[in-house]
Amino acid sequence: MNDRYTHGHHESVLRSHRWRTAENSAGYLLAHLEPGQQLLDVGCGPGTITLDLAGRVAPGVVVGVDVDADVIDQASTEAVAAGVANVRFLVGDGYALDFGDGEFDVVHAHQVLQHVSDPVRALTEMRRVLRPGGVLAVRDSDYHAFAWSPRDPLLDRWLELYTAVTRRNGAECDAGRFLKRWVAAAGFVDVAFSSSTWTYASAEDRSWWGEVWADRVRDSSYGVQAVEYGLSDAAELASISDAWRRWSRADDGVFIVVHGEALATAP
Repeated sequence: MNDRYTHGHHESVLRSHRWRTAENSAGYLLAHLEPGQQLLDVGCGPGTITLDLAGRVAPGVVVGVDVDADVIDQASTEAVAAGVANVRFLVGDGYALDFGDGEFDVVHAHQVLQHVSDPVRALTEMRRVLRPGGVLAVRDSDYHAFAWSPRDPLLDRWLELYTAVTRRNGAECDAGRFLKRWVAAAGFVDVAFSSSTWTYASAEDRSWWGEVWADRVRDSSYGVQAVEYGLSDAAELASISDAWRRWSRADDGVFIVVHGEALATAP
């Protein structure tokens, strides 16, 4: 993939990704997993979901693929530390997966399609490596469905900037609402759509989520690209970062992240 990843792999981004588990990020898929299945996790990042999925399908083999070599090294290290033997992590291109036709029973991709310029092409490649009757599971956020309180014009500006950056990158930040259409266009059948949320409302959850985004705004590729594209500057990004910390300290603060989910079958 030559697509530019809006988030990048700054520590603040990986801090968020490492929080993810099969339970909090792939619950819609779990009932369809069975011991012995061969599973591919596309865009696996640091591999926390991947390792959980490996436990669900053992002794089946799970392969995690990501474009970033450093994050694949981190995931491999975590697998060794956790003693998970039925998983391997590889650098790979989601548009040209280095696997044979029909090699997997399940293909999973979490928060991937919102970052690619041609999601139907990526999904078609996922279909190629699935056996007939195999299961596709994709989940993506829908940024303009997010809800938060208290309101703050600077958090509105955060979303406006995020939207502008992703569009400059040729990506769709509201991917969650389009999954059903994209999956059908890629040739899958029996497409079932659902939605779910992450909700940050407790003091602990607000502090974690607010600090993650306060750091991401200033230090991750989101902020770097916003400045590079002439959409913002360091002073504005600092103000948005402060707004995230201000939100995290509000006793009545709530932030709801909305996701679309699609399960489908390879014909």
